[in-house]
Amino acid sequence: MKVTAILEKTAKDALVKAGVQLLDKDPEESLGKLFTLVKKTVKNDEGSLAKVVRVEELYKTNSAIHNLAISIVKDSNKNCIDKFFTNFFANAAWYGVPKRGKLFQETGIKTPFAILMSPSMRCNLRCTGCYASSYSKEDDIPKEEVDRIIGEARDLGIYYFVILGGEPFINDYMLDIYEKYNDCMFTPFSNGTLFDEKLADRIQKLGNLIPMFSLEGFERETDERRGRGVFKRVMHAMELLRERGVLFGVSTAVSRYNIDTVTSDKFIDMLIEKGAKMGWYFIFMPVGKEPDVDLMLTPEQRIHLGERIREIRTTKPYFTIDFFNDAPYVGGCIAGKFYCHINSKEEVEPCIFAHFAVDNLKGKKLIDVFKSDFFKELRQRQPYVRNLLMPCMMIDNTNQIREIAKKTGAKPTDEGAEMMLDDSEFKKKLDKVAENYKPYAEKAWKEDFNCKGNYKMSKG
Repeated sequence: MKVTAILEKTAKDALVKAGVQLLDKDPEESLGKLFTLVKKTVKNDEGSLAKVVRVEELYKTNSAIHNLAISIVKDSNKNCIDKFFTNFFANAAWYGVPKRGKLFQETGIKTPFAILMSPSMRCNLRCTGCYASSYSKEDDIPKEEVDRIIGEARDLGIYYFVILGGEPFINDYMLDIYEKYNDCMFTPFSNGTLFDEKLADRIQKLGNLIPMFSLEGFERETDERRGRGVFKRVMHAMELLRERGVLFGVSTAVSRYNIDTVTSDKFIDMLIEKGAKMGWYFIFMPVGKEPDVDLMLTPEQRIHLGERIREIRTTKPYFTIDFFNDAPYVGGCIAGKFYCHINSKEEVEPCIFAHFAVDNLKGKKLIDVFKSDFFKELRQRQPYVRNLLMPCMMIDNTNQIREIAKKTGAKPTDEGAEMMLDDSEFKKKLDKVAENYKPYAEKAWKEDFNCKGNYKMSKG
């Protein structure tokens, strides 16, 4: 490492340490000083400075965002909040983004901010409509391979990993992985049924996990899809983590039948009371075995979901993300540019719902995957249309995935993906979904976004 690089890293490390020390004090006082420290740190970077100033403005002027930030610092165990600040904000964003940017400038290789990984598709539940249902339950990624992949990713400047499946806590060895890569942040999406005091203690000690619990609503809605008693077990898991000051959130698959419940004040207020700090909303996608378009949101519901999510995060101390309706803020679809998914066979897919792959990581380095024509084609085509409320290549711009697969040789990794390419009746259904949604998207794009989006991020 060159002397200038060493000096730069030393300076950054000192500032990160100072930031961590601030978080150990009174939340109101510490957060104010933290903004001052960060602004001084990035003062020569106009783009970064503008972002920090915008966040500080929201913190000062929006009571919901203010209260959320205070609660995160106040309610979190010292080890957990320190790891969150150091691993996510410092390592993933401050260290990782410039490192990956330099790699792109020098080599033309674009690497994602985050990697989604499913070490196993095994699960102790059998939930209706699960995207993982058609994947083999016999193909676990060996511990040594998971170790290698995460190590290679970290070397590239990737410090944030979303762990999926199957049930991510079904493989005990993942806890050892989290411990080894203690400078990275991990977000396991869990059904919550395997949590006990021993696991909760381990997660608190690790500090670098933010579990997301899957819920379809209250007890009736959740148990109908996931099985009797699951809701109560998730509530117990939440209580265990809240007692230990572990950050956690909720993941919700939104269908036309539960949208009113999962976006209601009653549901959100219950989650806040339980200690959840964030919610990730995914619209139901017709993927996996026997994909069902009848469970998808209606066009009106899909637009309403976006409106409601934006309302929640500005009125309640709870941060919500809607990956489809928030697409205007990130330049459209983020699949293949800001993240990718590695399934249990080590096939590298653009997205957890886009079950197509060209490369397999068995015997192949991670960096070589990002050189592929498949990922280059995805980035080149994005955004697929100017209206960023229609970001998806599978349900909004249905010809895109067909053209991309044909041009790059991308192969389906499950039955639902095969149907998107080869089943004429299913293709007609998806085309109809896109056709029906378009006028609603056009209206919302004009009225809610003034036909403006973050096109600078469209290529990743």
